[in-house]
Amino acid sequence: MVKFNGINHLALITPDMDQTVRFYRDILGLPLVGAIGTDTFRHYFFDLGNHNTIAFFEYFGVTDTGSEKPAGIAAEGRQFDHLSFNVETEADMMALADRLRGHGVEVTRVIDHDFIHSIYFTDPSGISLEASYWVRDITEQPSIKDRNPVAALRDYKGSEPEMAAARAGSALSDEGNYKL
Repeated sequence: MVKFNGINHLALITPDMDQTVRFYRDILGLPLVGAIGTDTFRHYFFDLGNHNTIAFFEYFGVTDTGSEKPAGIAAEGRQFDHLSFNVETEADMMALADRLRGHGVEVTRVIDHDFIHSIYFTDPSGISLEASYWVRDITEQPSIKDRNPVAALRDYKGSEPEMAAARAGSALSDEGNYKL
């Protein structure tokens, strides 16, 4: 089995690379570590740490990237909902929220998702973003809370109590849902 150790890069599309660089490098503070340019596109990479990057394509002549969509709200024909950046602590997340607000970016209140706490905001291209910190390690303590789990979860033969609860269709509260 292959052992994954992160995301090499997530490639998104921007209609304005200059605006994207100014937001991700200058406001979020992500170092620009790679830039490729051809006659038809630009492809820039920003470092997220630990060899994980976020990258953007700007295709010349493409101005409507169809990106604007609130996080957690269904949109017909969309494959992408939002991107969540991991931060170390609640203090880091709140400092980011203050920094974003200081640059005129609208930021949500803190959302409690049980094992992570998050804030949501949007980049200048309309891409929905989230910053989250782990409240607890779900690799050690899984959190499986789906009122109607898929067959692959219901059929799981493991012994984890959370998996058993999911197979039994345990009752859940409305806390931690994605409604913003």
